[in-house]
Amino acid sequence: MSILNRRNAVVGWIAWLTAKRVLKRKVKAAVPGTVEGTRRPNKGAIAVGVAALAGLFWFWKRASPGDENTPEPPAES
Repeated sequence: MSILNRRNAVVGWIAWLTAKRVLKRKVKAAVPGTVEGTRRPNKGAIAVGVAALAGLFWFWKRASPGDENTPEPPAES
C-alpha cells in the first residue's frame, strides 16, 4: 500500500488551498491598514513605519565604515 496516492494528494491539495485562503484572511485582518473613509494610515501602520525607519537608520549607522569606535592599527616604527 502506497502512502502517497492520488486520493491523498487531492486531499492534501484541497487542504493546502483552504489553509492559504484562511491564512490570507487572518493576515489581512491583522495588518494595520487605513482609517475608514480616508487614505490616511492608522496609528498601527504609522508605528510600524517609524520602527522600520529607526531600525534601518540604526543598522546603517552601525555598519558604516568610518566608525569612531574601530581600533586603529598599531603604528610601525
